[in-house]
Amino acid sequence: MQKGILLILSGFAGSGKGTVVNELLNRYDNYSLSVSATTRSPRPGEQDGREYFFKTVEQFEAMIEKGEFLEYAKYVDNYYGTPREYVEHKLDEGKDVILEIEQQGALQIKEKCPEALLLFIMPPSVREIYNRLKGRGTETEEVIMKRMTQGAREARVIERYDYLIINDDLDKCIEDVHNTIQCSKFSTDRNKDIISRTIEEFDGFTA
Repeated sequence: MQKGILLILSGFAGSGKGTVVNELLNRYDNYSLSVSATTRSPRPGEQDGREYFFKTVEQFEAMIEKGEFLEYAKYVDNYYGTPREYVEHKLDEGKDVILEIEQQGALQIKEKCPEALLLFIMPPSVREIYNRLKGRGTETEEVIMKRMTQGAREARVIERYDYLIINDDLDKCIEDVHNTIQCSKFSTDRNKDIISRTIEEFDGFTA
């Protein structure tokens, strides 16, 4: 069984990346969503190990000291992080593990796991990003402009990702993401064991 691929999906606010992730999980059986650890309290209906692994601050900081996170950060007095053991277990099962995280965390993971596949999803234009945020009707103009300013910073990091996929038509975007992931499994970097075995077999014939 081939080991799964670690997938990092990022995108601008309004890119639809959350919807893309949910649809990948619904349409295909080879994907698994990474479960993060957090020190925040469980909300009604949340279960440990399903939405999050709920940890105390002491437990979380002990995991940091032991190097048990692929990435972690602190937001509004709570820690959030990606446990290495959970991800590696799913990859060994042959699952392609999806992490939907922002750029800082994505690049942290890329440093620790060069084999990770980084995908950036975006609408077809900056104007469309603004229109989608405006169309939500849930944020003030001030908040929207803060998101646009953040997007301007994020745009300068896109080239560090492996692939850029445009979300203009949702179904096509989901198909493009899935096909990109599947095609990446045929890269020579991901098949070095086959290449080594082939060389050994040829050497056996020609020795």
